[in-house]
Amino acid sequence: MENMESVNPATGSFNCKFGLCSQEDIDRKIERSRSEFDEWKNKRASERVFSIRSLEALLREKNQELAELITKEMGKPITESIAEIEKCAWLCDYFASNAEIFIASEFVETDAETSGFVYEPAGVILSITPWNYPFWEAFRFAIPAIAGGNTVITKSAGNVPMCALEIENLFIEAGFPDGVYQALHVDGPTASSLISRCEINGVAFTGSIPVGQKVSEAAGKYMKKFVLELGGSDPFIVMKDADIERAAKAAVPARFQNCGQSCLSSKRFLIDESVADEFTEFFIRYTNELKIGDPMDPKTDLGPMVNQEQRDILEDQVKRTLKMGANVLVEGGAKEGDVFYYMPTVLNDINKDAPVLKEETLGPVAPIVTFKDEDEAIKIANNTDFGLGCCIWNRETEKAMRMARRIHVGFFTVNNIMSSDPRLPFGGMKKSGVGRELHRIGMLEFMNAKSMKVYEG
Repeated sequence: MENMESVNPATGSFNCKFGLCSQEDIDRKIERSRSEFDEWKNKRASERVFSIRSLEALLREKNQELAELITKEMGKPITESIAEIEKCAWLCDYFASNAEIFIASEFVETDAETSGFVYEPAGVILSITPWNYPFWEAFRFAIPAIAGGNTVITKSAGNVPMCALEIENLFIEAGFPDGVYQALHVDGPTASSLISRCEINGVAFTGSIPVGQKVSEAAGKYMKKFVLELGGSDPFIVMKDADIERAAKAAVPARFQNCGQSCLSSKRFLIDESVADEFTEFFIRYTNELKIGDPMDPKTDLGPMVNQEQRDILEDQVKRTLKMGANVLVEGGAKEGDVFYYMPTVLNDINKDAPVLKEETLGPVAPIVTFKDEDEAIKIANNTDFGLGCCIWNRETEKAMRMARRIHVGFFTVNNIMSSDPRLPFGGMKKSGVGRELHRIGMLEFMNAKSMKVYEG
């Protein structure tokens, strides 16, 4: 691949083309990041926070313009793109408000006159991000890392180059030194090869399990700290004591937001068999009410998938599931002449080993599975290689919380859909990833806790 091409998923029209960075470009960016790190880490935290506040203001000022860029390049409805930019601004506000507290020196009592530990940034961090939330995925990692004094080089997905470049421009416009945040236009193998370079001190990756495994292997080989977020197959569990209509209504955005192309979206609907018919009736009704169309229209609920490749992957997963005996409740799928659109599809009577249950399905397909009791629900929920998140619906919240603690995930909600929050650590278990982002815990992933003991001379 010699170029990164941007295509409008709603029309199939060509947006633009970017040439990949040459080796000289790569060397120059890494050297700039390395050089700037020596300056940036020594600035007072309050100075770094000042720049983050300026970036927050820019995001709010340019909200509509930036949202339109997201929609044009990856196809999500404009209202969701606006929400993505707003969330990035919230993230900036949260870390600008808390960074100094999060990395303040801590003192403990020992036999020494003074003892405790200080936090120091790790260095230059390579971030490899996907296409489904082109701004949020970049900001989610970069802001806490930069607030702590690290510098960041981000390799974004090849199909969202305009977003990647605009993010770099925003950092510069906000007053950050040139080397603090840089976008790197390279292919995946080239990005992975950079982990071996001595100038790179850590790597954060969000994407597929196979690539995540390669990233972790390289990071382990060269003794680099890494954080991985590798997707999920999150269960949406409805108990018989839940508010069934409320749960079914919430299940629609839980599955179909961003056209189902989210790691944290609900992908398996586990329903108590005694209320399954009632839930399914409501769920199908609300699914059929979704407005599908031009993602630039504020009234649109569901836009296209990001590209033909992702639509083909989803279509193959559904076909293989149907061959294993699944029943179609809502027949959606790809429609000829609709570019990259995929109509919402709802299935039941699904083999427990079917692709839509065992693999991550990034698209608007909703499989419904029934269970007899709590123990069976937990067994089904845990029958996956993933462990990112889950949500449980039950009027008895304490019972739901006890149940959630038996499910192997990094994040759960009760009586609401899942969404990451800067105030909480974000990450998964099992093959959903390693490490955490967001909150103080995420910020400290790329900070060195340097212990000290000082005695009288």
